[in-house]
Amino acid sequence: MNGHANGLAPGGTTTHHVDILVIGAGISGVNAGYRIQTSLPDHTYTILEGRNELGGTWSLFKYPGIRSDSDLHTFGFPFNPWEKPNPIATGASIVEYMKETTHKFGIDKKIQYNHKVVSADWSSDQQRWRVDVDNAGQRKVYHAKFLIMGTGYYNYDKPLQADIPGLDKFQGTRVHPQFWPEDLDYAGKKVVVIGSGATAITILPAMVDSGVGQITMLQRSPSYVMNMPQKKPGERDWWERFLPRWAALRIIRIQFIVIPWLFYLFCRTFPNAARNLLRKEAKAQLPPDFPMDPHFQPGYNPWDQRLCLCPDSDFFKCFETGRAQIVTDTIRSVVADGIELTSGQKLPADIIITATGLNIQICGNIALSVDKSPVHIPSKFVWRTAMLSDVPNLGIIVGYVNASWTLGADSASRLLCRLIAFMRDQKFSSATPSIGEKDAREPRPVLDLKSTYVREGEKKLPRAGGGGAWAPRSNYVRDSWLADRVGLREGLEFGRVSV
Repeated sequence: MNGHANGLAPGGTTTHHVDILVIGAGISGVNAGYRIQTSLPDHTYTILEGRNELGGTWSLFKYPGIRSDSDLHTFGFPFNPWEKPNPIATGASIVEYMKETTHKFGIDKKIQYNHKVVSADWSSDQQRWRVDVDNAGQRKVYHAKFLIMGTGYYNYDKPLQADIPGLDKFQGTRVHPQFWPEDLDYAGKKVVVIGSGATAITILPAMVDSGVGQITMLQRSPSYVMNMPQKKPGERDWWERFLPRWAALRIIRIQFIVIPWLFYLFCRTFPNAARNLLRKEAKAQLPPDFPMDPHFQPGYNPWDQRLCLCPDSDFFKCFETGRAQIVTDTIRSVVADGIELTSGQKLPADIIITATGLNIQICGNIALSVDKSPVHIPSKFVWRTAMLSDVPNLGIIVGYVNASWTLGADSASRLLCRLIAFMRDQKFSSATPSIGEKDAREPRPVLDLKSTYVREGEKKLPRAGGGGAWAPRSNYVRDSWLADRVGLREGLEFGRVSV
């Protein structure tokens, strides 16, 4: 395949040619870069990143305690195992791990920062994508035979706007975790965190540890919270002492794939038993006099929404200080100095944190088109959760919601690299997913969760189909096997056009 060919187009716009263009330098983009350079060494590729730094989510979020809500043994890259003992890691340590990974494999040389993709148009005549990019005010055009979207699944610029009555009346400080002010002083202050998901459960113990006066987690409905014990530096299981390091890391990774999957199956198959187990474990971690109901009595079954993990019970332990509390109620109105609840209780506040979820989007809000005709993503179906129906040579990276994101991202990248190699070998210039009427008859959600932000975002997402190549993805072991072995012709139409 051809290498880079760069030039100056009329009007001072620079043009760049590359075989594969990856959008986004987060977990998905870095993973895709590795798979491209190892399985397609005859292809050129570039990663475009709209921001000025590596890391995606993990360098964007700056709120106290920011950490993964998946274990790093599976959230980490399979080709560069997470070697630290702690399975739950801080945002800063994840970014450091990503920097080390990109440098180790030379992926850092392929990343162009401050390159924000504005639009991408597929030309059937030229059999390639034209991608328009804003590079700090300078316009650039990239031409690529294949485009891979490693843009994650939420909007970096606009958080989910929750409908909180009277919020504009509040005269204290309002903060959204996605845009945390680094100079925020909350020492000795009264803080209310609105929300009950992973972000709220992270913020509470972190702010208690760093001197908040009083912090209240105000939740409309509780979440299931589960302790994740952390190993300390130097702490190893007995069998780890007798195995080579690479073998021990492989076994640890397999453990963290299999055991959470079995627990997920247990939760879905025996929801009442799972509910009782999770509540019993929470009660054992909480202070003896802490009321379980209604604060730890979710109105849904385990794994209808994502389970929240807290390392070494830090969330449960923060209530022992007397400076943290949970209130389960609905908001009647925010007032100048706090929040009035439907029950009549008032929560005084100096700071209100709206941890109400992410604003879902796919393909990074890029204006996609095929032969100048706009692509309406919600009307599309996903081919093996890796491409969009009727859109040629476009890969999308979507991870799991019931396991680590990276497991799904890696399966998708390996599948797409196989497809590109197949196209090269068969002399095809395009691959276009095409769904039949039968598979399109019963659309299903791509993200199978009932969380408020996921339900809100469904209308912006493509859909999964009835079965076969169009079925939603949910089982990593099966999906990983398919990524390496499944036939590539089902659901795809190939073109061979000489240009």
